[in-house]
Amino acid sequence: MSTQAKQQPISGFEPYVETKGEEYMGKPMRAHFTKVLNKWKQDLMQEVDRTVDHMKDEAANFPDPADRASQEEEFALELRARDRERKLIKKIDKTLQLIEDEEYGWCESCGVEIGVKRLEARPTADMCVDCKTLAEIKEKQVGK
Repeated sequence: MSTQAKQQPISGFEPYVETKGEEYMGKPMRAHFTKVLNKWKQDLMQEVDRTVDHMKDEAANFPDPADRASQEEEFALELRARDRERKLIKKIDKTLQLIEDEEYGWCESCGVEIGVKRLEARPTADMCVDCKTLAEIKEKQVGK
């Protein structure tokens, strides 16, 4: 797998290439991330539809308790995954609103540029690497 492929959570998009002297989070850059986020959201929504269809098709009342338990566990795992995706869709919507408000791409904690490479790797990032690292360290310390 190439380095570019590892950085892309959404298939079908080339990483944004800044031109020399280009304004950070100018119109072309915002348009790129809007497309990326909308595609990602669309992919997640299709996955939700597939899960619903799968669960309808596979739902059966197995007489064997072990078979029934296996099916229930499979459905529970799928529903947990969909719940994570539902939360991600909400975060994508929040990020799309930030783009529309021209507030996307800056750290919500310190205000510096998050950076195109970080946003390519995680388009919903709302903190720079340094602030995110500090937040994770604090979270680990509080969690002990």
